[in-house]
Amino acid sequence: MISKEQFNKEIDLIITNAIREDVGDGDHSSLACIPEDAIGKAKLLVKDDGIIAGVEFAKQVFNYIDENLKVETMIEDGSKVKYGDIVFFVEGSSQSILKAERLVLNAMQRMSAIATKTKIFVDLLEGTDTQILDTRKTTPGIRALEKWAVKIGGGKNHRFALYDMIMLKDNHIDFAGGITKAITKTKDYLRKNNKDLKIIVEARNLDEITEILKNDGVYRILIDNFNFEDTKKAVEMIGDTCLTESSGGINEKTARKYAECGVDFISSGALTHSVYNMDLSLKAV
Repeated sequence: MISKEQFNKEIDLIITNAIREDVGDGDHSSLACIPEDAIGKAKLLVKDDGIIAGVEFAKQVFNYIDENLKVETMIEDGSKVKYGDIVFFVEGSSQSILKAERLVLNAMQRMSAIATKTKIFVDLLEGTDTQILDTRKTTPGIRALEKWAVKIGGGKNHRFALYDMIMLKDNHIDFAGGITKAITKTKDYLRKNNKDLKIIVEARNLDEITEILKNDGVYRILIDNFNFEDTKKAVEMIGDTCLTESSGGINEKTARKYAECGVDFISSGALTHSVYNMDLSLKAV
């Protein structure tokens, strides 16, 4: 996984680019009719039910826009919210509040939806030893926000990107000439380049599980698109040799059954690619 420092750099880049994109050479609507010295106060109003996420990100946005803006937090990230709740108040320059408004809302609506979806999976897996993972199926440019939201919802982050973990999937295996060749070449590459990256290998059937197990150095086996019966068999075959992960179209209806097969992790792209934004608004008070 990436370091906290790297993650924070990603967040800084998101804020910088979003403000560049949205504000450009100025928020002329506000500049045209709001006095420069006008002071205002606004509240973040919840118009939906779910898990709130993005409060800390909002604070970073407000601080980036205007370090004199003051935020009074009423509800913390990861908390359940309902229609009518007030998450925070922000007070200071009216122009600054308006400049930050859309980025704060866009991010928090998206992050809250992801956190809410993640919490549903977390609750479904309660009582098992299986943890829910996100994937790289994220919105380009804001992956750090979406993975942050997964953690707020109680999930775990998979690899952040292509550079922080090795994942040998079907195409890698086929292009490399087979499972053993792919794993051997990967270990050679890591050794030659002095890189310490964990290796995950995807299996498409039980025969591939058998071949993967003949190779040392595999951190986790990705049991991809298996039915429940074969997943149980795969977990038994793997035993304590390495960790196990189920993936492939797993949803709210099937997640619990896969967990009961004994896998360590379930990964689901639905956490980030199939959500409906939470309805939030920033209103002057």
